[in-house]
Amino acid sequence: MDRTTKMITAALPSLESLVKAQAYGLGFDLVGIARLGPAETAAAFDAWLAEGYAGEMTPWLERGAEKRRDFRRPVAGVLSAVVVAMSYGGREPAGPVARYARGVDYHDVMAERLRALHDGVRERVGRDVAGKAYVDTGPILERDLARRAGLGWFGKSTMLVNPTLGSFFFLGALLLDLELEPDAPFEADRCGTCTRCLDACPTGAFVAPRTLDATRCVSYLTIEARGGIPEALRDGVGDRIYGCDVCQDVCPYNRKFSIELFEDSPYAPRAALAGKDARSLALSLLSMSQAEFSASFKGSPMKRAKLRGLRRNASVVLGNVGAPDDIPALVAVLADDEPLVRGHAAWALGRIGSPAALQPLRERLSSEDDPGVAGELRSALAALGG
Repeated sequence: MDRTTKMITAALPSLESLVKAQAYGLGFDLVGIARLGPAETAAAFDAWLAEGYAGEMTPWLERGAEKRRDFRRPVAGVLSAVVVAMSYGGREPAGPVARYARGVDYHDVMAERLRALHDGVRERVGRDVAGKAYVDTGPILERDLARRAGLGWFGKSTMLVNPTLGSFFFLGALLLDLELEPDAPFEADRCGTCTRCLDACPTGAFVAPRTLDATRCVSYLTIEARGGIPEALRDGVGDRIYGCDVCQDVCPYNRKFSIELFEDSPYAPRAALAGKDARSLALSLLSMSQAEFSASFKGSPMKRAKLRGLRRNASVVLGNVGAPDDIPALVAVLADDEPLVRGHAAWALGRIGSPAALQPLRERLSSEDDPGVAGELRSALAALGG
C-alpha cells in the first residue's frame, strides 16, 4: 500500500462511526458501543430478586436468569452491542399517565429502528451479520450494558442518568457478531450527596440509594400488579392512573437537561389522553367499554394494565382526588364483573365521604359474593358511619 492509499484509508470513516451516524439518523439521541461479556450487575440483580423486591414480576424475571448473567448468551456468537437511548420528552407537564406511556408503545418504535440499523450494518459489512435487537423484552440488563457503552451512570433512583440528557429516555441494544471498537464505560457517579429522588417517592419505595422495592412503587402498583393495591399505599398513588415520574421530575439533571418532544413524536399524547386531568381521565376509563378501550388505546403501552387494571387505578385516584359529583360513576362500577374493580370503587366511595354513597354501598353488600369485595364494602360503610 503506497503513502497516498494509506492517507485515503486513514481518512475514511470507521464502521463504528458509520453505525453511530445511522443510529442518530434513525432518531436515537444517544449511541454507544460495548464489548460483550459477563454482566457486572448480575449478582446484584439476583440478590434483588431473592429479596422479593420484584413482586409479581419474579417468575418471568427468574426464567432468564442464566442468560442474563452474560450478554453473549442470549444470541450465539455475538461479540458487541450497539446501545441506544431515545428521549420521550421530560418537559411536558406531569399528569395522570407517566410521560413514556402517553403515545405509541416504545417497544415497537425502537425495535423497528434497531432492525433498520441491523440492516444498515449488514449492508456496510457486505455480509449477513447475525444479531438481535432488544428493547426491554429479553434477558438483558440494559442499564449495565448502557453504562458499559458510556451512556450514563446508575442514579440513586435506579434510572440510568446521562449528564447531558437526564433520564427521560428508553434504552435498546443491538447485539451483533462483530468485533467493534467499544466506547469507554461511564465510571463516574454524579449524584453526589443529592437524595431528592429518594425523598420525593410518594410511597417510600426506595430501600436504599439505587435499591427499589418495586412492590411499593407506584409504577409497579398501577401497571405490573394484577391484584389489589394495598390499602396502605393507595394514598401514595395520588392522582396517578398509570405509572409515576416523581423520582425523575425532581432530578436536577432532568430539570436542566431533559428535552421537548419533537414535532410528530410517536410519544406525544394520544387523543384519549390529551388535555385530560386525573379526574376526567378516571371517569372516562370507568365508563369505557372494552371495544372503546381497544380502539382508543391501540398500540399503547397502557394496554399492559388491561381495562380492569386501569379501572382499579381510576377508582383509587377518585378516592384520592374525587368529589361528590363522581359518586354516580363509582356506584355504576360497583356492579362491574371484576371483583378487583368493585372493591376499589367501594374504597373510593368511602374516601369521598358523602352520605349519598351509603345506600348504594348497603345494596351492593347485600348481594356481594366475593369476600374481599365484601370487606371493602364494610370498610367503606364504616368510614361513612353506616
